[in-house]
Amino acid sequence: MTCTRAWKKASSCGPCLPLTEPHMARGRSQQYIFSGIARGYASQAPGSSPPSRLSSGAARYMSAASSARAMKRALDRDVIVSVLEVSATKRDAKGYLQKYTSRNQKNTKNPKNPKALADTPKFVQAGANQDALPDAPQPLHVAIMRFRAPQEIDSETLRGVGKTLAQLRKLGLSSVVVVDCGVEESRLVVQDQVFRLCEAIDAYGEPGTRLVKDIFYHRAPSSETSPSFLSTDIHLEDRGLIERMLRDGKIPVIPSVVARDVTRPSQPIDSNKIVLALTRYFAGLQFNDRTESNGEDAELVRPKTVASVERIILLDPLGAIPATGRRAWHRFINIEQEYTSIMKELMGPDGSPLAHENPARASVTAHAANLDLARDALAMLPSTSSALITTPSAAANTHVPSSGSSTSITSFDFGDMVTTRRKKNPLIHNLLTDKPVFSSSLPVPRAHIDAKPLASELSSVSTLLKRGMPLTVFPDARLNSWRPPVPGGPRLRLTDNCIDLPRLVHLIEDSFGRKLDVKDYLKRVNDNLAGIIIAGEYEGGAILTWEIPDGLDERTAYEQRRLVPYLDKFAVLKKSQGSGGVADVVFNAMVRGAFPDGVCWRSRKDNPVNKWYFERSAGTEKLPGCNWTMFWTTPGLDSRHPALLDYESVCRGVEPSWADNKHILD
Repeated sequence: MTCTRAWKKASSCGPCLPLTEPHMARGRSQQYIFSGIARGYASQAPGSSPPSRLSSGAARYMSAASSARAMKRALDRDVIVSVLEVSATKRDAKGYLQKYTSRNQKNTKNPKNPKALADTPKFVQAGANQDALPDAPQPLHVAIMRFRAPQEIDSETLRGVGKTLAQLRKLGLSSVVVVDCGVEESRLVVQDQVFRLCEAIDAYGEPGTRLVKDIFYHRAPSSETSPSFLSTDIHLEDRGLIERMLRDGKIPVIPSVVARDVTRPSQPIDSNKIVLALTRYFAGLQFNDRTESNGEDAELVRPKTVASVERIILLDPLGAIPATGRRAWHRFINIEQEYTSIMKELMGPDGSPLAHENPARASVTAHAANLDLARDALAMLPSTSSALITTPSAAANTHVPSSGSSTSITSFDFGDMVTTRRKKNPLIHNLLTDKPVFSSSLPVPRAHIDAKPLASELSSVSTLLKRGMPLTVFPDARLNSWRPPVPGGPRLRLTDNCIDLPRLVHLIEDSFGRKLDVKDYLKRVNDNLAGIIIAGEYEGGAILTWEIPDGLDERTAYEQRRLVPYLDKFAVLKKSQGSGGVADVVFNAMVRGAFPDGVCWRSRKDNPVNKWYFERSAGTEKLPGCNWTMFWTTPGLDSRHPALLDYESVCRGVEPSWADNKHILD
């Protein structure tokens, strides 16, 4: 790229100072002098890729038009490959198409199949005036991305991030990027990194990016209101500028700088405040104090909702939120249920980081700040919105293997090879499926190719966060896991006042698509109920029992510790199946809280859910002579372990309680 074209490209990112030829001068290190400030682009550094050469050996640069066409073809190809790699289910694909394709169809010229496009479901808000406003603009689907420490990112990774942002835009999700270089950096460093990111995104074609500045200002918060994420000293005033950019397809890039007043230059501030201010603005929660001309007291005016914020994306070199005490990470966080416990893990009960060394303390504090930011932002958004915390390298779909790992490849001098494509891009995967790359209920070793996760992999994984739903567990398993009750002693029953039996029955019947013989079911489970797990407002749940192996009575089984923990019913409402993480939340509560030592269950051999069960069980066995497959999560059981005989006895002997009397099917 020539000097003139490079600076014209950078200046087109936003309302920069006027740029003319005399303002440019080339240095020996390919740096450019702009208004007395030296700055350069990483893509033009000495280590960048050499120009393409013809077979004759003559050096030749591609023309701007040819380069743009090549970039567009490469981007289109990569979008298709990324979509195919995700392997979304039919339900995932339907959810994505209903929400994101209507805007793409509107921008598509000369569709080959207009009838098919017209019949495609569209994501619109129904209302009384829907028929009267046929030409109403399509809703904007937006992701607010905070990119932390881009100055630490190499040029290849930055180009990968730019490609992913271009792919998200092509798939229907527009991005607003907040660049965070740290409050200790100068505004010149922030400016340089903003231009780097703009160039990386603009390399993948129009509509490109737009630099947005001077739209945030400090406002003294009211002393009468208690501090919260809704009352802040950062206010956004852009008069529709960002909305116009998004409707034009541009990606706004915003430096995290704010001026204290008009007399002082802008200085870097906490980027979390910028993200929350943007969230309030888009969600229509940025309130303005307006004094009427008649002298009456100021009234609170709420602006309109500008866009639907679908994702809060935090690109952070630290990566996913770690799980304290084990070399793992949180793949999915149900904030409603897990925020307090995870924050205590990170910060300790006294509010201070558990780590003692300064670098570790800073890392722990940063993870806690990311968790707080995700919680506060999602609290202002619909329950369908989510937050994703990942690294720039993961978002760029690049991965550098650990230098300490030893594989057969290293002996052939490929140990330092950079894999240019990961199996799944977490941002693309989450957009198309609304799920984390690895399910949170999947055992940690099965989320990796190797038996154990490498230390280097933990810095390039992702955490998906949702506002989530409350989790109700009877009896409470937060302090102690469930234990068999003493024979003849008090126990929980499904007819107790703490359980809404009609809603529980509806949950089971909706999930299984069959009518339950309630009277017969209560007769079978009420006296041996171990506990019940309820997610949300009976959106999902599990009923677990203590079963007696064949040939034993209750007293003998209790004294010999042979009562079998059995998953009798695992149900999720059809509308919640495959989304929201309901099944994962219930399953994790069962295997991590209620029965950490193991539980067993059965499923018919042709049940399509068995693949999900296979991935999460410690062992499985197809029972001969019947249509059942047995699963268990108890570790360390081989084929000769006596506990498996008790498990098999229970799985064969439990009688179903369906009203249609088809006992062999469950």
